[in-house]
Amino acid sequence: MLEIKNLSSGYDGVDIIKNINLSIKKGENLFIIGPNGCGKSTLLKTIANIIEYKGSIKIDDKEISSLDRKNLARRVGLMSQVSEIYFPYTVYETVSLGRYPYSKGIFDILSKEEKNIVLENISKVGLMEFKDKMITELSGGQVQRVFLAKLFAQNPDIILLDEPTNHLDLKYQIELLEYVCNWAKSKNKIIIGVLHDLNLVHHFADSVIMLQNGEIISNGNPKNVLNGEKLKEVYDIDIKSFMVNVLNKWEEVI
Repeated sequence: MLEIKNLSSGYDGVDIIKNINLSIKKGENLFIIGPNGCGKSTLLKTIANIIEYKGSIKIDDKEISSLDRKNLARRVGLMSQVSEIYFPYTVYETVSLGRYPYSKGIFDILSKEEKNIVLENISKVGLMEFKDKMITELSGGQVQRVFLAKLFAQNPDIILLDEPTNHLDLKYQIELLEYVCNWAKSKNKIIIGVLHDLNLVHHFADSVIMLQNGEIISNGNPKNVLNGEKLKEVYDIDIKSFMVNVLNKWEEVI
């Protein structure tokens, strides 16, 4: 279980998120919504212990700030939008990096079992034929699947998704989220994700929190959070009416 109490964090002494309280059980998918600048990515980076914080973040009663980097990597994995690649690694080499938390040293040679784990996860995302190819030669959708395989190989208890579907076409957006959500459910993992597409949130989330100015102003199941007046207030647009109008247009096409 992940327990967050009275959490605040930010940059240069200024809190971006304030007084966040959450309790998330294993096997649960929680998605975070809100307008740009409301603190969504800051919250994920704080849970990943990338940013110093005030308050408490505990995984199974262990404060994350007390964990060394390897143990933290076994508990928490972050997957974000990949817009540009700067290192010439092969698919196999990139996915192998996911096993670093379980190695004895940075240059530790993978055992046969470890290599099988890497290959199994490359196969799981449908990239075996590209395993020896440089990731700089792949399409955006393929690159995201490489990093998804790396996340699977890392096998953390908590998976943080920071807008991982941006710049992907609809097919790859749905595929990527189906991959990670199905895997997480089967392995009893926790997912905490940030998405802009409220349709995807509605479809994949077990629960949703809505942030405004760094604070949680709505928390619950997707039906309740995405149906309230607060949604209109936060986004300054009647999203529900807009979505219904779009649906009606699709029905005319059908």
